[in-house]
Amino acid sequence: VQLQACGGGSVQAGGSLRLSCAASVRTFSNYYMGWFRQAPGKERELVAAISPSGGGIYYGDSVKGRFTIFRDNAKNAVFLQMNSLKPDDTAVYYCAGDNSMARISAQRASYWGQGTLVTVSS
Repeated sequence: VQLQACGGGSVQAGGSLRLSCAASVRTFSNYYMGWFRQAPGKERELVAAISPSGGGIYYGDSVKGRFTIFRDNAKNAVFLQMNSLKPDDTAVYYCAGDNSMARISAQRASYWGQGTLVTVSS
Protein backbone atom coordinates (compact mmCIF):
# COMPACT_ATOMS: atom_id res chain seq x y z
CA VAL A 1 0.00 0.00 0.00
CA GLN A 2 1.34 3.41 -0.95
CA LEU A 3 -0.14 6.64 0.34
CA GLN A 4 0.42 10.00 -1.30
CA ALA A 5 -0.60 13.09 0.64
CA CYS A 6 -0.91 16.53 -0.86
CA GLY A 7 -2.67 19.83 -0.39
CA GLY A 8 -0.49 21.51 2.20
CA GLY A 9 0.58 25.09 1.89
CA SER A 10 0.73 28.45 3.58
CA VAL A 11 -2.40 30.22 4.73
CA GLN A 12 -3.32 33.03 7.07
CA ALA A 13 -5.13 32.38 10.31
CA GLY A 14 -8.81 31.86 9.71
CA GLY A 15 -8.23 30.38 6.30
CA SER A 16 -8.91 26.92 4.94
CA LEU A 17 -7.04 24.10 3.28
CA ARG A 18 -8.03 20.67 2.08
CA LEU A 19 -5.56 17.82 2.32
CA SER A 20 -5.89 14.78 0.12
CA CYS A 21 -4.40 11.33 0.43
CA ALA A 22 -4.49 8.91 -2.47
CA ALA A 23 -4.00 5.22 -1.82
CA SER A 24 -2.68 2.69 -4.26
CA VAL A 25 -4.46 -0.40 -3.04
CA ARG A 26 -7.33 -2.47 -4.40
CA THR A 27 -9.06 -2.91 -1.07
CA PHE A 28 -9.01 0.68 0.18
CA SER A 29 -12.51 0.28 1.55
CA ASN A 30 -11.15 -2.26 4.07
CA TYR A 31 -8.87 0.26 5.77
CA TYR A 32 -9.24 2.68 8.62
CA MET A 33 -7.57 5.93 7.66
CA GLY A 34 -6.13 8.63 9.84
CA TRP A 35 -4.58 12.04 9.60
CA PHE A 36 -1.72 12.82 11.97
CA ARG A 37 0.37 15.90 12.43
CA GLN A 38 3.69 16.77 13.96
CA ALA A 39 4.69 20.29 14.79
CA PRO A 40 8.32 21.30 15.37
CA GLY A 41 9.44 20.21 18.81
CA LYS A 42 6.18 18.42 19.53
CA GLU A 43 5.04 14.83 19.50
CA ARG A 44 3.03 13.49 16.64
CA GLU A 45 -0.70 13.49 17.32
CA LEU A 46 -3.73 11.86 15.77
CA VAL A 47 -5.90 14.60 14.30
CA ALA A 48 -8.76 12.61 12.81
CA ALA A 49 -9.62 9.08 11.78
CA ILE A 50 -12.37 7.45 9.76
CA SER A 51 -13.70 3.91 9.57
CA PRO A 52 -13.69 1.89 6.35
CA SER A 53 -17.31 2.74 5.55
CA GLY A 54 -16.98 6.34 6.69
CA GLY A 55 -19.63 5.85 9.35
CA GLY A 56 -17.26 6.10 12.28
CA ILE A 57 -15.20 9.23 12.79
CA TYR A 58 -12.80 10.45 15.47
CA TYR A 59 -11.47 13.96 15.98
CA GLY A 60 -8.83 15.20 18.34
CA ASP A 61 -10.05 17.80 20.79
CA SER A 62 -7.93 20.53 19.25
CA VAL A 63 -9.64 20.29 15.84
CA LYS A 64 -13.24 19.43 16.70
CA GLY A 65 -15.65 21.74 14.96
CA ARG A 66 -12.99 23.01 12.55
CA PHE A 67 -11.70 19.96 10.67
CA THR A 68 -13.68 17.37 8.73
CA ILE A 69 -12.39 14.00 7.60
CA PHE A 70 -14.12 12.18 4.79
CA ARG A 71 -13.31 9.54 2.24
CA ASP A 72 -14.24 8.48 -1.27
CA ASN A 73 -13.76 4.73 -1.50
CA ALA A 74 -14.48 4.74 -5.23
CA LYS A 75 -11.46 7.00 -5.71
CA ASN A 76 -9.27 5.39 -3.05
CA ALA A 77 -8.87 8.71 -1.30
CA VAL A 78 -9.28 10.30 2.10
CA PHE A 79 -9.49 14.01 2.74
CA LEU A 80 -9.09 16.45 5.58
CA GLN A 81 -10.96 19.71 5.23
CA MET A 82 -9.40 22.25 7.56
CA ASN A 83 -11.29 25.44 8.34
CA SER A 84 -10.69 28.29 10.76
CA LEU A 85 -7.01 27.47 10.77
CA LYS A 86 -4.87 28.70 13.63
CA PRO A 87 -1.11 29.18 13.92
CA ASP A 88 -1.10 26.19 16.29
CA ASP A 89 -2.22 24.04 13.37
CA THR A 90 1.16 24.55 11.73
CA ALA A 91 2.69 21.10 11.27
CA VAL A 92 3.59 18.39 8.84
CA TYR A 93 0.44 16.37 8.22
CA TYR A 94 0.57 12.66 7.45
CA CYS A 95 -2.07 10.25 6.31
CA ALA A 96 -1.92 6.68 7.49
CA GLY A 97 -3.88 3.51 6.99
CA ASP A 98 -4.44 0.20 8.68
CA ASN A 99 -7.13 -2.44 8.97
CA SER A 100 -7.08 -1.93 12.73
CA MET A 101 -8.38 1.23 14.40
CA ALA A 102 -6.40 0.22 17.48
CA ARG A 103 -3.17 0.51 15.52
CA ILE A 104 -4.25 3.85 14.11
CA SER A 105 -4.95 5.12 17.63
CA ALA A 106 -1.64 3.80 18.87
CA GLN A 107 0.16 5.53 15.98
CA ARG A 108 1.31 2.16 14.76
CA ALA A 109 -0.45 2.19 11.42
CA SER A 110 1.01 -0.15 8.84
CA TYR A 111 1.07 2.40 6.05
CA TRP A 112 2.12 6.05 6.07
CA GLY A 113 2.21 8.82 3.50
CA GLN A 114 5.17 11.12 3.11
CA GLY A 115 3.72 14.18 4.83
CA THR A 116 2.60 17.57 3.62
CA LEU A 117 3.47 20.84 5.34
CA VAL A 118 0.79 23.21 6.55
CA THR A 119 1.88 26.65 7.70
CA VAL A 120 -0.59 29.03 9.28
CA SER A 121 0.52 32.59 9.84
CA SER A 122 -1.06 35.03 12.28
